[in-house]
Amino acid sequence: MVFYLPESIDTATSLDELTPRQIVTELDKYVVGQNDAKRSVAVALRNRMRRQKLTPELAEEILPKNIIMIGPTGVGKTEIARRLARLTNSPFLKVEASRFTEVGYVGRDVESMIRDLVEVSIDMVREERVDEVAEKAEQNAEERLLDLLLPPPAPLRRHEKPGGNGEEQAAAALEQFQRTREKLRAQLREGKLDEREVEVEVRDRSFPAFEIISSQGIEEMDINIKDILPGLFGQRSKKRRMRVTEAMDYLIQEEENKLIDMDQVTRIAVERAEQSGIIFLDEIDKIAGRERGHGPDVSREGVQRDILPIVEGTTVNTRYGMVRTDHILFIAAGAFHVSKPSDLIPELQGRFPIRVELHSLTVNDFIRILKEPKSALVKQYTALLETEGIKLSFTDEALEAIAKFSAAVNEQTENIGARRLHTIMEKLLDEISFEGPDLKKKTVRIDGDYVQKQLADIVKNQDLSRYIL
Repeated sequence: MVFYLPESIDTATSLDELTPRQIVTELDKYVVGQNDAKRSVAVALRNRMRRQKLTPELAEEILPKNIIMIGPTGVGKTEIARRLARLTNSPFLKVEASRFTEVGYVGRDVESMIRDLVEVSIDMVREERVDEVAEKAEQNAEERLLDLLLPPPAPLRRHEKPGGNGEEQAAAALEQFQRTREKLRAQLREGKLDEREVEVEVRDRSFPAFEIISSQGIEEMDINIKDILPGLFGQRSKKRRMRVTEAMDYLIQEEENKLIDMDQVTRIAVERAEQSGIIFLDEIDKIAGRERGHGPDVSREGVQRDILPIVEGTTVNTRYGMVRTDHILFIAAGAFHVSKPSDLIPELQGRFPIRVELHSLTVNDFIRILKEPKSALVKQYTALLETEGIKLSFTDEALEAIAKFSAAVNEQTENIGARRLHTIMEKLLDEISFEGPDLKKKTVRIDGDYVQKQLADIVKNQDLSRYIL
């Protein structure tokens, strides 16, 4: 996934000028409350910027201060880490610790998280290069498309210079060709040729029929078949008819691939992953605990020991070369309902020196979540229904009632934090969403009475609320 700097940051303020207080202010626009966690990640980010200004010898010795976030689900742990990555334009990977198994067991190898991070980084850098060459690629694609729509005259195709008795005729033909080409260019840019078909030479992407038998997935083997058998891929091409709009998109992609130096992209991406990568290790509490004998949990401590060298700093072999993990920032998170951080093996505990507790959300937090963030739920649903011409408005009493219902259901059933607001809002607006296109009255006002009418019976019936909400 590719991340960009949020529009809210003043372009005049460079990233290294952002103070921890400013970083927290940026996070406040997306995550309600949890100030302790925001302060911790802001300091960790600022220390990263400080490290970059040191001499290489000293910078090499300063390791990132990894963080453990402790708190129930749905309170903002993942969102804080994700927004931090967007803020810094850093490669970001979220992975569940419970997906990994001890070496020797069937499951994902812990080193795969580093390979995945490098892939994310490569996608980011490539997208940046695409933006840089986009204008040139579009120009080249336009010229190629015009050649397909109006092939050059034969002498021009053979690069022959007009001469002798036919010089004037050739010059006139060239002038006529250029005038016609410019007319076609204007029509192409105006969209008048979109439905016309052209014949484009495309690469045949069909793979030879052979099978690889392995106990691991192909991504775990870290093998690029195209590198092993280069002669089998990308060599053949075939002609295909397509509309001008499709042909333009295809040719732009081809030109972008020609203009981008993937070797350079790979070098920059690997360095960015090493120096500014962020890995969010979720569900760390699921692998906490010491071995108590045989059974399905026997590999918990083994997984911790496999993760340890990655967090400590090691070198992982990827298809793009060796990648060091010494300066990757790890943010672990877990609810720790059953276990506690001290149940992790001591060596792993020592690699997460910063621990912050995130608190359960209150009714006031729910009200703020509904209204304040840039992509607040109320704004999302209002915009969705506005596409049907429905003007939706919420009163303060309605928002307070929604917040109270959400808090009540979280107390009565499972506490899933802010995610409960999604289930409540879906149930509340179910009738309007279904009837929306057919509603004659296009202005709908959601007040406290409407919320009570739609949700009261469901919340009172605990069995029904467990089933529906």
